[in-house]
Amino acid sequence: MLKFYYHPTPNPMKIALYLAETGLPYELVPVDTAEGKQHTPEFRAINPNGKVPAIDDDGTTVFDSTAILLYLAEKTGKLGGAPEDRGQMLSWLMFIATGLGPFSGQSVHFHHSAPEDLPYAKNRFMRETERHYQVLNDHLKGREFIVGDSFSIADISAWGWAVRGDRVLGGEGLVQFPEVARWFNAINARPAVEKARNIAEGETFKTPGDEASLRALFPSNYVDA
Repeated sequence: MLKFYYHPTPNPMKIALYLAETGLPYELVPVDTAEGKQHTPEFRAINPNGKVPAIDDDGTTVFDSTAILLYLAEKTGKLGGAPEDRGQMLSWLMFIATGLGPFSGQSVHFHHSAPEDLPYAKNRFMRETERHYQVLNDHLKGREFIVGDSFSIADISAWGWAVRGDRVLGGEGLVQFPEVARWFNAINARPAVEKARNIAEGETFKTPGDEASLRALFPSNYVDA
């Protein structure tokens, strides 16, 4: 059975939604990143990069949310989009994987977690995050879904970050990007979303904030400490 290594953060939530939408059987394996469980030898054997999500599909290991979404869509034939939309599918998945997602994450880091107030970094990552959301907003005008005419892994991938829009963007959150907000509200109303949100019901994850959790989450900051 597929093992799903999970923590309730944006990238693992994408896989949670895919599994909820498709009904694929899986075993949930919680990985408390604030406790440093992503750095254990056992998990590093699954993902040498020490990040979640990751899966072990009966001996086939895949890490990185975009790689996992593509792998599962290709394996199952579900939510991968139409063949004629393959180019657009890859393009928008990479747009999220290399742009919208990382800039969102760095913006959150410098606004909420960095030990120093760095105005340049805060402005740089917020402006780039907003720029990526504007690109997505313009693309979604007159469209129900990001790629093609049906719900797909592109929507799942973007949803994983958009669900944190208020924290990422601050202020009015997604409201300042009305097409994104419209799209998000429609995706967020899907029945599978509630299942994805509750995927780890009963599990407890440490709230980060103390030095031990910061060392676990940002180990490169402490290499020379």
